[in-house]
Amino acid sequence: MGGWAIAVHGGAGVDPNLPTHRQEEAKKLLTRCLDIGISALRSNLPAIDVVELVVKELETDPLFNSGRGSALTAKGTAEMEASIMDGPKRRCGAVSGVTTVKNPISLARLVMDKSPHSYLAFSGAEEFARQQGVETVENDYFITEENVGMLKLAKEANSILFDYRVPIESCSAGAAATDSPLQMNGLPISIYAPETVGCVAVDSQGQCAAATSTGGLMNKMTGRIGDSPIIGAGTYACDLCGVSCTGEGEAIIRGTLAREVAAVMEYKGLNLQQAVDFVINERLDQGFAGLIAVSKNGEVACRFNTNGMFRGCATEDGFMKVGIWN
Repeated sequence: MGGWAIAVHGGAGVDPNLPTHRQEEAKKLLTRCLDIGISALRSNLPAIDVVELVVKELETDPLFNSGRGSALTAKGTAEMEASIMDGPKRRCGAVSGVTTVKNPISLARLVMDKSPHSYLAFSGAEEFARQQGVETVENDYFITEENVGMLKLAKEANSILFDYRVPIESCSAGAAATDSPLQMNGLPISIYAPETVGCVAVDSQGQCAAATSTGGLMNKMTGRIGDSPIIGAGTYACDLCGVSCTGEGEAIIRGTLAREVAAVMEYKGLNLQQAVDFVINERLDQGFAGLIAVSKNGEVACRFNTNGMFRGCATEDGFMKVGIWN
């Protein structure tokens, strides 16, 4: 094998009743992002530039939960987070608690390239953004009417919005969903909001990169940080592979999911798909998540234990696929 490969995702856990037109909109956006990435890889752009470019596009479109269209905190504001990692030297950058930066992924890239640090958050990240002259907007730019409605639902249900990650019938012993509520960190949660976008790529030089961006959970506590900006949890890239995760952030953090893919390739000698399968099967405990990955050999893989994941992938030999359901 060999050559370039790319994968994108728009979140794991999909409402089984998602209207057909929304499914088509999602597939169209994933296809557009893949086309942008494919074109960049064909132009010999390094993988690190490709993943930033694609995630910027996903942040700019309000369809998924990142940048414009981000899930809202309990206070009704958008607090975004993102991370990016360059495989060859394992360089990385991450930001959290960003409220005015139009493209958080580009700020994460600047943290990697232009600061002595790996991770900046809240007012420090905002100050760095101003120093670097990145495009900033008012917080209401990120807020959509739909998300205001979802926050209202979440508050009425006194819940963090997330759900439909598994079909109702898979709740324990056929009990009604209300008898056996899904949990996050041991607390019941309900309803669903699509979460997190990501891109992984390997260029024709065999260099891998990964990028992940999110608005987090609907009705989350102010200051909550998920897996997306945490290197080794939501994002990881090294000389072997690049990985971006989506799903239940608290479970992904506990399982150091993205790093684990690289670790089992390195220490168990598994190939990319075997590593991805192993990690989803063995490292999530009771959690729900999905991930996309590429290897230095031009392989691409994705896997999820939710009922669906918005995803697409393509390889240099002409393979291309966009899907939602299992």
